Amino acid sequence: MNPWRLRLLSLLDTLGTVRAVAHAANLSPSSVSQQLAVLETETGTQLLERTGRRVRLTSAGLILARRARAILDHMDSVEEELRGFGEEPAGLVRLGAFQSAIHTMAVPAVTRLAREHPHLDVELLELEPHESVPALRVGEADIVITTTDFGELPLGPDLDLVPLATDPIVLVVPPEHPAAGRGTVDLSAYADEPWAFDVPQSYMAHRALRLCRQAGFEPRVVCRFSNYMMTLRHVEAGLAIALLPGLAVDHRYHVAIRELATPVTRTITAAIRRASPTRAAVRAVLDALRHPEALPPQ
Repeated sequence: MNPWRLRLLSLLDTLGTVRAVAHAANLSPSSVSQQLAVLETETGTQLLERTGRRVRLTSAGLILARRARAILDHMDSVEEELRGFGEEPAGLVRLGAFQSAIHTMAVPAVTRLAREHPHLDVELLELEPHESVPALRVGEADIVITTTDFGELPLGPDLDLVPLATDPIVLVVPPEHPAAGRGTVDLSAYADEPWAFDVPQSYMAHRALRLCRQAGFEPRVVCRFSNYMMTLRHVEAGLAIALLPGLAVDHRYHVAIRELATPVTRTITAAIRRASPTRAAVRAVLDALRHPEALPPQ
């Protein structure tokens, strides 16, 4: 069985359609269909069945697709072992992390790894929680830094989780705002304020909306940014207030931070695909992420 075709079959199980697989693999839909047909010939088994204009996996196809990820992970493990036989961790590890964890957690870990394992290459990918777990599952990332609190995208038994830290959700206001004092704040007092939100479907967009609704109001959203720096500049200019993770608040911006009267935190965790054995290079990156210099102050 050709490993590349196994990857296409695994992607079909995860993404659901040939068109989505083609987009992820940078191929045409007809090329994907042809390669899957070749895989059926290689296995001597019917893996796909047509339902109307779409195809779906047969029972045999489902079994192979879900074993394929473990097969591919094991091949990666063997390749890494051969590359660094009896030596230090080596090879490429793709580390995905959400925006506020890139410089606060991922960069310190990668810096440490560069000193201790010069033959280990780490590729950093900026992936928010709604992007990182799907990327991990289809093999586009080897490790992701994410959160266990994103209920819209649960972490299943196919993943191993390594807790890293907790991070408070805080209210961020302009420095001259009446709320820019001391003590905690009740969100219900800010129902009439203009709000800056993250982009739709993202972790913080869901979290902020849920917190506002729990406080009894529908926020008046005046801007949405995919970059926390843009959000902080908007707040600094006095144009909005925002709910942000503590790690996202860059102290180069002149803003005030207030803790919530009812504390809210997010749990930051590293996630890897459940595979046996875990590559030495992946273990080295996990160890670096858990090192005190890579963790935010609690």
